Amino acid sequence: MDAPIRRVELTPAAEELVARLTETHGPVMFHQSGGCCDGSAPMCYPRGEFKVGAVDVLLGHVSGDVPFWMSADQFTYWQHTHLTVDVVPGRGSGFSLEAPEGVRFLIRSRLLTDEELARIDAEPPLPTGADTAG
Repeated sequence: MDAPIRRVELTPAAEELVARLTETHGPVMFHQSGGCCDGSAPMCYPRGEFKVGAVDVLLGHVSGDVPFWMSADQFTYWQHTHLTVDVVPGRGSGFSLEAPEGVRFLIRSRLLTDEELARIDAEPPLPTGADTAG
């Protein structure tokens, strides 16, 4: 059986930044809410300091065990895309951990291929916050 389709990955620069943030802050997580302004950017928080909602969707794990969550409304728009988290110079206006570093995370995306979509249709649904509550 093939491995599940990876819906989200990091660029090498983002991977390096996540490693530094984890070294400084301990385990981290991502959440993308889809709100206005920087709410549409992926936000990085110390794990446990952001409460995941029951309908938030766990897209997968990046950089080893770093969970990447997305709000259900945002997932409705992005469910047919592969996301790549990158890092660029400049400060966002959110509470994301990278802000003091003078950089910000952003999403680059591409549409999933027909083959990837067919494989996703055969996979179990993605976990939600309700599935992981406990």
